Amino acid sequence: MTTPINIILVDDHAIVRAGFQMLLATESSIHVIAEAERGEQACQLYNELKPDVVVMDLSMPGIGGLETIRRLCHRDSHAKILVFSVHDESVYIERVLNAGAKGYISKNAHPDLLIAAIQIVAKGEIYIQHDLVQHITINQAISSHNDYKTIIDSLSAREFDIFLLLVKGYTAHKIADELCLGYKTVANYGTQIKNKLHVSTSAELVHIAILLGIISA
Repeated sequence: MTTPINIILVDDHAIVRAGFQMLLATESSIHVIAEAERGEQACQLYNELKPDVVVMDLSMPGIGGLETIRRLCHRDSHAKILVFSVHDESVYIERVLNAGAKGYISKNAHPDLLIAAIQIVAKGEIYIQHDLVQHITINQAISSHNDYKTIIDSLSAREFDIFLLLVKGYTAHKIADELCLGYKTVANYGTQIKNKLHVSTSAELVHIAILLGIISA
């Protein structure tokens, strides 16, 4: 028997959450393990329950959906978040992807699409509702996300350690002290990392880290 995909539903409207529950109850491969009505509550439940996927709205009281995505991805770079929103403007999709979410669909979409999107996002893939992909910038964001992730995954353990410290704002001298390495060694590693990612500045490294949800904006 296939292990179900455990999800947390996040929406400030109880009626909407009930509707999601009824829909997803028809799909045996998906199990709703908790509900939240605010981002703060979602973050707490995520830490406690470690769901496979978080399905969430953007418009909520408190810290709101976008900040919730950033916080979750900052705590867990592998967090899988699917946004289910009434907003279908491309600017929302771009911001959601940049914050670290893995998917975006409209609340006006066919119910079967929600189930399919959850299953795709659970695999670690990015899913954007087809008719929402209206501008090339979205395709570029998805492509860049996948390309950067592949490169980051290929970094050696030492390269990854130095990458994390660089995007956190550490200087080469401070990294050398932190990791007990020579300054020139750290500088060489930094150059190698930038070359692999095809960037020339630390600011660009930070942008990539935010795009992948490794750090928050």
